[in-house]
Amino acid sequence: MFSIPLYLINGFLEAGKTSFINDVLTNGDFADGQKTVLILCEEGEVEYSQSELTNLNIVSVTVDNEEEFHVDFLKDCVRKYRPKRIFVEMNGMWDPKWMFEEKLPAGIEIAQVITIVDASTFQVYVNNMKGILSNLFTYTEMVIFNRASEEMPLHAFRRAVRGVNPRAMVYFEDEDANPVDPGMEEPPYDLNADVIQIDDMDYGLWYLDVSDNTDRYEGRKVRFLAKIMKSRQFAENTFIPGRNAMTCCENDIRFVGYLCKADFAGRLKSRQWVWITAEVRNEYAREYGEEGPVLYGISYEEAEKPEDEVVYFN
Repeated sequence: MFSIPLYLINGFLEAGKTSFINDVLTNGDFADGQKTVLILCEEGEVEYSQSELTNLNIVSVTVDNEEEFHVDFLKDCVRKYRPKRIFVEMNGMWDPKWMFEEKLPAGIEIAQVITIVDASTFQVYVNNMKGILSNLFTYTEMVIFNRASEEMPLHAFRRAVRGVNPRAMVYFEDEDANPVDPGMEEPPYDLNADVIQIDDMDYGLWYLDVSDNTDRYEGRKVRFLAKIMKSRQFAENTFIPGRNAMTCCENDIRFVGYLCKADFAGRLKSRQWVWITAEVRNEYAREYGEEGPVLYGISYEEAEKPEDEVVYFN
């Protein structure tokens, strides 16, 4: 168990972080009177009730500048307040990378990372601040879109998150905190075809949909253009056919694809371009360390490198 669990709540200004944290701290399991430090990295329109925080044995500490929020600051908080847990209301414009890459003070472990997003303004950030979105989503475990409605492009919002962090859980709530179900997205390719043809423009969508809805691809055959990636760490006859995908901006391009097992793997070379036909199965893979989509190669055809090697998630 963590001796001092740290809960990181991230999001842009006026996204609803304060309301979310206030509800968490004043209701349910966390309203137990245990010493809690609440670190505030920005001030929004909604304010905390200092008297209520005091009654719940919660002390709030304000950080005005990003340069002040570092490992030594956390050490000082632990030394001064001896908390049983720490909540951080993070400034969405600050880079939280150091909290995951540097060694935190002894006893502190990041217990959960949640990102709060205002669905009504999210498209503005997508259009104008794609690079900063990477800071929000890279390390998060859960993204909650509040103020959402069924009329919004919720599937596109989910893809924007999953393109950066495929493991992140995404939820939607309306203005009254009621869940909004966007339903299952229908892809632009024919799921009922004997072999599902995945065009370049649809590869990113297919990659995410297979992860989200593995069951509807179980046993189905797919065909797509791919670059081969091989590693000595892979099992025999195993490789990854995938594509370079832009997650949010030109500085965030990564190779994405699923493990593939095939008798013809030995005839393929890393960085070779092929049209590959494979069957999708959901099973445990040592390379994943868990269950996930695994491709079983049926055939391949040598191909030329496309003019644009990069695919997208929108």
